[in-house]
Amino acid sequence: MTTRTSRDAGLTPAALQQQLLANGDAPRLLDVRTPGEFRTSHIPGAHNVPLSTLREHVAELRTHLDGGVVLVCRSGTRAARAEETLAEAGLADLRVLDGGMLAWEAAGAPVERGEARWDLERQVRLVAGSVVLVTGVAGLFLPGVHLIGTTIGAGLTFAALSNTCAMGMLLSKLPYNRGPRTDVRTVIASLRGRS
Repeated sequence: MTTRTSRDAGLTPAALQQQLLANGDAPRLLDVRTPGEFRTSHIPGAHNVPLSTLREHVAELRTHLDGGVVLVCRSGTRAARAEETLAEAGLADLRVLDGGMLAWEAAGAPVERGEARWDLERQVRLVAGSVVLVTGVAGLFLPGVHLIGTTIGAGLTFAALSNTCAMGMLLSKLPYNRGPRTDVRTVIASLRGRS
């Protein structure tokens, strides 16, 4: 089975706004960011189904996603992974919001806001930069400690080349980022309510 790439199935913020404002069948919005990110800001009417939860419950969710689905994350990367997962489960009519919430907010589109939090990318930069700085300084006094910073640099290079981030995945599991756990039954009841 060939899956579409997010580039083929993308949807611009302007096009999505137009669909949401039109009378008729608006697409379902699945925001695959962490609950903490979702609580900070999200598109009105979006359902929060973090990527890990979506993967765990894909068969269960699939039966309630019968129409057009737009997948949303911070920049589009996690939404593209969610698209692949749902396409492999047999869903069609999947779209990824081009540029994610960054593009949505830059377009001046409506956003529901909650408590402000640092997004994962900023947290990764803080942790990686701090480790490199501390081990670089410590390396002046303790030979070999600077190699820890070199390892972090290698990990960031791999993250860029593979479009994955182990540090981001680890940070997303912290209580600060998790927020309240997404209850799949509540999401499914909400999806059923739209039918």
